Amino acid sequence: MPSLDDLKKRIASVKSTQKITKAMKMVAAAKLRKAQEAAEQSRPYADNMENLMDSISRGYIQTDSSRNLLTGNDEDKTILLVLFTSERGLCGGFNSQVSKALREKIIELQNQNKTVKVLCVGKKGYDIIKRQYGDLIVEMIDLSSVKSIQYEDAKNISDKIIKMYFDAEFDRCLIFYNKFKSVISQIPTEQQVIPAEKSQDETNEDQSKDNSFFEFEPNEKEILEELLPLNFAIQIFKALLESSASEQGARMSAMDNASRNASDMIDSLTLFYNRSRQAVITKELIEIISGAEAV
Repeated sequence: MPSLDDLKKRIASVKSTQKITKAMKMVAAAKLRKAQEAAEQSRPYADNMENLMDSISRGYIQTDSSRNLLTGNDEDKTILLVLFTSERGLCGGFNSQVSKALREKIIELQNQNKTVKVLCVGKKGYDIIKRQYGDLIVEMIDLSSVKSIQYEDAKNISDKIIKMYFDAEFDRCLIFYNKFKSVISQIPTEQQVIPAEKSQDETNEDQSKDNSFFEFEPNEKEILEELLPLNFAIQIFKALLESSASEQGARMSAMDNASRNASDMIDSLTLFYNRSRQAVITKELIEIISGAEAV
């Protein structure tokens, strides 16, 4: 049974921890609003950019077998998986759930005899994946010095991946990130970015968007050569913003739960402390009374 002094120290320790979790919750809540607005504002632009790429590419016919970001190449042997996670912990299951989705994809691809490579954006995802698939990781991009995600950060990552693609280091690229839905809900998302995914719908509405009757100036190939790298960078930027908003939402929720658990623990320890103190006082009174009667 712990002494009264030990209980007092334990209660003081839990109260100190509760102050930290409450402060972290307030900081996450302040950051969440800005991150959420940035993520939500990026969605229409990123979605419209994808629709534009799909619309232009409908009438495009490739005349050679060279690598490009739209149609890829004939091979599909090496797959690059890009994982977006946080640089810091204390955000609940934010990192583990998207890392789990990536691990399941690795198993699926390896069962298909594909060569898998992993690029980690964020230290926490790297720490999780390296335990089991450390030999598959080609690089870890550290963004711990970045206070607020900017387009230039996404551009640097996209330029690195595009260079790897044209150096024939992989044939297809998938990105994994948490899409922000609410403070308590983040959705692990898988998206193919190289080659660009085309809409598979063949409805009349989609056929009406066919550009085969339109002429482009400059031609479709030149337009796509300019827009495809831009679209790729925008998709990476969207993933970074969604991941950032999801991280703050998950951290806010985790710190709120931690603060509530600390309150419950303080109440329980305080009750135990009072009972123990009362028991000690009662025991001392009994000893005093017994001694007085013995005299």
